[in-house]
Amino acid sequence: MQDELFGGPPEKRPRGVQPAPPAAEDEALAAALSPHIHLGTSTWSYPGWEGLVWAGRHSEATLSKTGLTAYAAHPLLRAVGIDRGFYRPIAASDFERHAQQVPRGFRFTVKAPSLVTDALLRSEDGRGQELNPLFLDPTAAMQDFIAPAFEGLGKTIGALVFQLSPLPGPLLARMSEQFDRLHALLLALPKPPAGVIAVEVRDAAWLCPDLVALLRDAGARYCVGLHPKLPPLAEQLPLLRALWPGPLVVRWNLNRLHGPYGYEEAEKRYGEFNEMLDPDSETRAELARIIRGTAGAGQDAFITISNKAEGSAPLSVRALAKALIDS
Repeated sequence: MQDELFGGPPEKRPRGVQPAPPAAEDEALAAALSPHIHLGTSTWSYPGWEGLVWAGRHSEATLSKTGLTAYAAHPLLRAVGIDRGFYRPIAASDFERHAQQVPRGFRFTVKAPSLVTDALLRSEDGRGQELNPLFLDPTAAMQDFIAPAFEGLGKTIGALVFQLSPLPGPLLARMSEQFDRLHALLLALPKPPAGVIAVEVRDAAWLCPDLVALLRDAGARYCVGLHPKLPPLAEQLPLLRALWPGPLVVRWNLNRLHGPYGYEEAEKRYGEFNEMLDPDSETRAELARIIRGTAGAGQDAFITISNKAEGSAPLSVRALAKALIDS
């Protein structure tokens, strides 16, 4: 009787992390984007994205564990980075759990463990202590990165990225040895079931014809790193042209105004990461031009953007998508 008077029992509130209602602008942009274009953020566990990605407020731990499905429901977010593997190798079962939470066509960009990409063993405060004997070691790379990623992610792989940390002076003075090491590593790795293996660097000394030659020989890609430790995007384009045709991999890491060591400064300035405080329209326009050319030639583009690029990665993705369509 009570149900008849008051219209029945109240609806149950959905449990868990729910996606924010899609904005009409985002749906229109997504419908216009090429399926070859995979835009996303560098990870997905930010509580401050409430209203942009999430329907409600959740802790970082909750979003990290169960937020990926809601993230992948956003019309424009067709990719995401997994950066935490840089600090500790990720098991195949964890990769598989991520892959099961995303729709068809979604792609992951994953960083290799520092175990094989940092030439130095470091203390907890990041200071280099001694040379790393596993730097660019093919066996370690296969066991702790490539094999688990292949098994767990399968066809959701976008790019498996070896981001090479800054080299100490003695190794920079012997770059030919570092090129040989990298070449041997890439030649030893099997081709992924989908996507590409890519190399990102933090020293401009890598950016030369030797890198192009070894990447081409190994069938790997150059990952454009938009970071103050490297030249601007326009100055990295010769490498892309020399490796054309092929997929595009870009990680937009940090706004140049913060300088090469400005992560902490950016973190403080951007707070909840829900506003675009430092728009970089020049980089965005140049990036849009490169993505359009890549996708227009039938090649995939895997683009991940950090909150520290402009202040809010989801808003950067929206602005980049708009630049792609408006042009």
